[in-house]
Amino acid sequence: MTMQSHRALATLHAFDILGDPVRRRILELLATGEHSSGDVVAVVQREFGITQSAVSQQLRILRDAGFASVRAEGTRRIYAIEPARLREVDDWLDRFRAFWLPRLDAIATEVARGKRKRRHQE
Repeated sequence: MTMQSHRALATLHAFDILGDPVRRRILELLATGEHSSGDVVAVVQREFGITQSAVSQQLRILRDAGFASVRAEGTRRIYAIEPARLREVDDWLDRFRAFWLPRLDAIATEVARGKRKRRHQE
């Protein structure tokens, strides 16, 4: 990666990275545990119909942006999720939780109320 492209990538906001459906799918896969690049390529090619090269490019973007890490295991490359960058996203979203948490609490209260009502009716 050239210095210019690295700087351009560094300036991308996390949501620019996460805005791409292929990258989000890769992160979903990595959230279940480590995966070889071959495993990731197979799933993403099947679901999105893109080339191995295109998947590798998306893996590289995730790695360079700090969302994923890679380690060599023989000839294989093993990718894992990097939680620190996702924590940054979570921290940013934290200021907006007040808009939906009360609604989620209200839904939980209604669900519990419905369960109690059904138990009493039985």
